[in-house]
Amino acid sequence: MARLASEAERTRIARDLHDLLGHSLTAITVKSTLARRLVTAEAARAGEEMAAVETLARQALTDVRAAVSGYREVTLAGELARGRELLRACGVAADLPTATDAVGPAHQELFGWVVREGLTNVARHARATRCSVTLSPSTVEVVDDGVGGIASGGSGLAGLRERVLAAGGHFSAGPLHPHGWRLRVAV
Repeated sequence: MARLASEAERTRIARDLHDLLGHSLTAITVKSTLARRLVTAEAARAGEEMAAVETLARQALTDVRAAVSGYREVTLAGELARGRELLRACGVAADLPTATDAVGPAHQELFGWVVREGLTNVARHARATRCSVTLSPSTVEVVDDGVGGIASGGSGLAGLRERVLAAGGHFSAGPLHPHGWRLRVAV
């Protein structure tokens, strides 16, 4: 029993660190790359992007401290706002909701995790030009028009699937034809 509890806690910590840091570190990487490209052509904008990198790095540090202390706050509205900025920095046209009141309080955090993982994967893997997030009281869906596949063996979708199943929800993720990717969670 003690070994099972210890393994479950290790899995939770690994999932939380991936979920909390994966998005922030992806955004930092994208913004740093953009700033490096802009430094000679548009010095003022490069400075703005580096200021955003600093803010993201500070948020990542806060997230690590929160995970270590056992407290993590993920909000759907916060993830949509962060995701909008991440997609903008990647050059992806974003169609994201501006309000989250359609989603009840019981699902706000879970849907926030879905949005975080979905948009992070778009930024990392999709090579998309467009991405949309659709919300309803019982579903959240992230769809992109990218290459339609995510490298296997990643822990992000597996950890998200665990979260969704633990909440009694249904999880699906997969390629769209002829191209693109859909992540859908229903509760």
